[in-house]
Amino acid sequence: MTPSEPPAVDLAHPRLLRRRQGVEPTTSTELFFDLVFIFTITQVSHYLIEHPDWPGAGRTALLLALVWFVWVYTTWVTNWLQPDQGPVRAMLIGVTLGSLLLSAAIPQAFAGMGLLFAVVYVSVQVGRTSFALWAAQGNPWLVDGFQKSLPWIAATSVLVVVGGLVHSPAREVVWTAVIVLEVVGLSIGYPLPGRERSRPERWMVEGGHLAERCAAFVLIALGESILVTGSTLTSHVDLVRLGAFGVAFAGSVALWWVYFARSAPAAAEVLARAGTRTGALSRLAFNYLHPVMVAGIVVTSAGDERLLHAPGATVTTVTALFTLGGPALFLAGHAAYKAVLWRALPTSRIAAVVVLLALVPACVGLGVTLVTCAALATAVTVAVIMVDRLRAGRGTS
Repeated sequence: MTPSEPPAVDLAHPRLLRRRQGVEPTTSTELFFDLVFIFTITQVSHYLIEHPDWPGAGRTALLLALVWFVWVYTTWVTNWLQPDQGPVRAMLIGVTLGSLLLSAAIPQAFAGMGLLFAVVYVSVQVGRTSFALWAAQGNPWLVDGFQKSLPWIAATSVLVVVGGLVHSPAREVVWTAVIVLEVVGLSIGYPLPGRERSRPERWMVEGGHLAERCAAFVLIALGESILVTGSTLTSHVDLVRLGAFGVAFAGSVALWWVYFARSAPAAAEVLARAGTRTGALSRLAFNYLHPVMVAGIVVTSAGDERLLHAPGATVTTVTALFTLGGPALFLAGHAAYKAVLWRALPTSRIAAVVVLLALVPACVGLGVTLVTCAALATAVTVAVIMVDRLRAGRGTS
C-alpha cells in the first residue's frame, strides 16, 4: 500500500463516494451550485463600486474571503462525494439556497444584515461538513479529516456569529480573525488535543477535478466583469463609450487568455503527477491563490464600471488603483500559482505587476484620461501573453 492509498474500507454509504476513475467530471449539480456565485461576485463587485475607499476595500476583501470559503470547501466535498446521488444532491441544493441568501445579505453585511449573513454562513459551513462526515463513514482517512476539521469550522462559525452581533469596527476585527483562523487551521492540519494533525497526503484529492472547478470559478468572475461593463454600456451608448467598452472587453479577454491559454489545462497534468504532494499543492493553489486572482478580477470590474461611466475623465488615485491595480493583483496571484505548480520563476508576470503598480502614480501625476489608463493596463497584460507565446515557441516554460 502506498502512502497515497487509503486502507481497506467498509463503507456505510458506498454510492455517495466518487469512484476515482481518472479525472472526475463536473456534474450538472455542481454547475447549478456555481450559478449562485455569478450573483455573489456581482454583489461583491458592486459593494466595492459603492465603497471606493480603503475601509470599503477591506470589507470587500472580507466578504470575498468568506464566500470563497463556502464555495471552495463545498468544492472539496464534491471532490470526494458523488453530486448526482440523491442525498448529496439534496445537500448541495441546500448549500445553494444558503449561498443565495448569503449573497443577498452582502450589501448590508456590515450594517443591518450582518447577523443574517453570519447565521446563514454557519448553517452552510457546519451543515455541509457534518453531512460529509456522515456520508464518508467507513472511510477512515476521510472520516479522520472531517472529524478534525469540523470543530475548527464550528469554532470559526461561532466567531462569525459574534461578529454579526457586534457593530463596526468590531465586526471587521472579528471577521478578520475568522479568516486568519481558517487559513491557519487548514495550513497546520486542524490539530486537536490528543490527536495528530490531518496530513495532506491522506486527503485523497483528485487534483484534476479541483483544477477544473476553480477554473470554472475564474470564468464566473470574468463573466460577471463582462456583465458589469455590458449593463453599464446600455445606460448610454455613443462612440466614446463604445470605444471604452472595447478597451474593457479587451482587458477581460487578456486576463482570460493569461489564465486559460496554457496553465489551466496543464495544471491537471501537474497535479496528476504530484503523488502524495497533491493535497498540499491543491490547498495552496486553490484555497489560497485562486481567491487572489478572483479579487483581481473584482477590482478590475470596478475599474471597468468607472471607465464606462466616464471614459474621458481624468484618472484619480482610486480609479487608477481599480484600473491598474486589478490586473496587477490578478497577475500577482497567477504568478504565485505558476510558481507553486511549476516551480519556476514567472518573470513576465512579476515584471508586469511592477510596471502596473508604477503606472498608478505616473498616470495620476500626468493627469491621463481613464480610457488611456485602461488601455495601458490591457497593453501590459497583452505583453505577458506575447512573452508566453514566445517562450512556448522556444519550448521553455
